[in-house]
Amino acid sequence: MKTIITSLALLLTLAISSCNSESSPAPEKKGETVVLVHGAWQGAFTWATVKSNLEKKGFNVIAVELPAHGDDTTPVAGLTLDSYSAKVISVIEAQSSKVILVGHSLGGMVISAVAEKIPAKIDKLVFLAAFLPQNQQSLFDISGSDKQTLLPAALEVSADQSTIAVKTDSLINIFCQDGSAEIKQLLLSKNRTEPLLPLTNKITITDANFGSVSKYYIRTINDHAIGINLQNQMIKTTAIKKVYSLTAGHTAHLSQPNEVSAIIEEIATVK
Repeated sequence: MKTIITSLALLLTLAISSCNSESSPAPEKKGETVVLVHGAWQGAFTWATVKSNLEKKGFNVIAVELPAHGDDTTPVAGLTLDSYSAKVISVIEAQSSKVILVGHSLGGMVISAVAEKIPAKIDKLVFLAAFLPQNQQSLFDISGSDKQTLLPAALEVSADQSTIAVKTDSLINIFCQDGSAEIKQLLLSKNRTEPLLPLTNKITITDANFGSVSKYYIRTINDHAIGINLQNQMIKTTAIKKVYSLTAGHTAHLSQPNEVSAIIEEIATVK
């Protein structure tokens, strides 16, 4: 009997050991929330790999779908930059602590507007190949000085000036020329016409609010949508705590998601 009991105990120990060796340990919860805001002609889907990477590191991650983008069915009529910032603010205000707020491209305008309205809820702002405005600038005001961008020639504005689209045959070269075949097809399949007004709305930001939040910028050296010269100029005119650089096209979170994830994780550790 003693031999049988000993054998059963040994088998049980081996079974438990086998289960523990085959299962991956759960990521240590960092307790930090990262909110990701996509750019124009894109959606929350562009953040999928970055979101997954950060969640595996223990972050709580929310990829916001802006109105009338991605799979969101909000009608285009009447949408403004404030409509976008209101969506992001509603997400942030549902969190119990400060967030790290990341914006790509047009998302830079959005996160700037959010920081102006609720600076106390934001720990850090991260601009990824993003528009970084000065007070009373619109996205079009900023982009108008960009001599390297390929975007203007590819834009199509509706007759009533309510929507704007990117020509399909130009989309990939402008946004993700360095992406895989699968990524390029994804961008083409998800491309949508979007409201024009948010691109022309001027933003109001102040030193007291927007200026009080720590800012980081991730440059994309091979960007065809926001030229590197304009990125450098925006960085010079704003207090940026640290600048990172990727040899990537405009949508680096699709073409180099692991590198983008690693930078966001590093920024999260900065005190």
